[in-house]
Amino acid sequence: MNPVLRLRSMASLIGPALLLLSPLAAMAAPLRVGLSGSPPFVMSPNEQPGGISVQVWEQVAAERGYDYRFVVQPNATANLNALAAGQLDVAIGPITITPKRVSQTGFDFTQPYFYAEEGLLVPKVPPGLMTRLRPFFGVAALSSIALLLLSIFVVGNLIWLAERRSNHSQFPRNYLHGLGNAMWFALVTLTTVGYGDRAPQSRTGRAITAIWMVLSLVAVSSITAGLASAFTLALSRQTLAPIVDAAQLQGAQMAVVRGTTSVSWGEVYGARLKQAGSLQAAIKLLQDGTVEGVIFDRPALRYWLMQNPESGLQLAPFDLAKQTYGLAVRSASPLRKPINVTLLQMHRSGAITRIVDSVLSDDPQRSALPMD
Repeated sequence: MNPVLRLRSMASLIGPALLLLSPLAAMAAPLRVGLSGSPPFVMSPNEQPGGISVQVWEQVAAERGYDYRFVVQPNATANLNALAAGQLDVAIGPITITPKRVSQTGFDFTQPYFYAEEGLLVPKVPPGLMTRLRPFFGVAALSSIALLLLSIFVVGNLIWLAERRSNHSQFPRNYLHGLGNAMWFALVTLTTVGYGDRAPQSRTGRAITAIWMVLSLVAVSSITAGLASAFTLALSRQTLAPIVDAAQLQGAQMAVVRGTTSVSWGEVYGARLKQAGSLQAAIKLLQDGTVEGVIFDRPALRYWLMQNPESGLQLAPFDLAKQTYGLAVRSASPLRKPINVTLLQMHRSGAITRIVDSVLSDDPQRSALPMD
């Protein structure tokens, strides 16, 4: 055979083989893993990384035998952009899976490994006098008092009807006078004071009194429990949130973290946004009074409050959105399927739950990058 034709034939066989081997050759080098986020998902990224996202990835890598090195990124958006540009093989951290990100080219998400909510951090507002007295004027308290007065009125009428003929000296025939004495008798019987200045003499009156005594035990117990709850609420050091509904975000000045989905959610709710470079910087704006609240991932805000119990801040009593976190790989990456399989196995075995519990039970004081 002609030597030239022989070389061309060999090239035609070797070329496809090299294409098949190229993904394996690429995976032989350490994976470049982009790292972005803040506690409790990413901790000490510039030292020895830890946190929920890091531990989830470390277990996936251990199961699959991946060699890797971390490449710290400033935020989730930068992490995904570097992945799409081919500078990374995997992007990890609390990266929210959103329709906009899924529609972008250059990277794909894995199965979610964590479900979270978008929260709002606001100052604590000490309750005023009217707030402390409000439990005494609630529907439950007022309805209990109304029912009690109605019961005394009904029992007073029954006693007067039973006693007005045979015992008119204590329960006069005059309706208003007699009813007043009968209601007084019902009240002192209810309170178990029993002055003895009024007492039924007829059988019917005594039967009504006996029934009222038994019912009074139940009534007094219920009233006592209600008043105790009201006093507890009124005297407790309860605090109020200045924002109690998502509609109040319209036009409000809110701090968000640049490069995270907190920016998108702030825009959705019509807030006036002040972007910060990190969660700590955003919270500092709130503490300085520059903004009215901080929009961010609720798990991270809860973790920060756990580390700073005397901050004077609290979570608003509502969520802005539900979110899912996932890992990201380059489009058509051979890593995606095995990572998905491992994540599903970790969900089924409870490994991810154990990771979350172990991280949240610790009390680390570590530096942080912005998270999404």
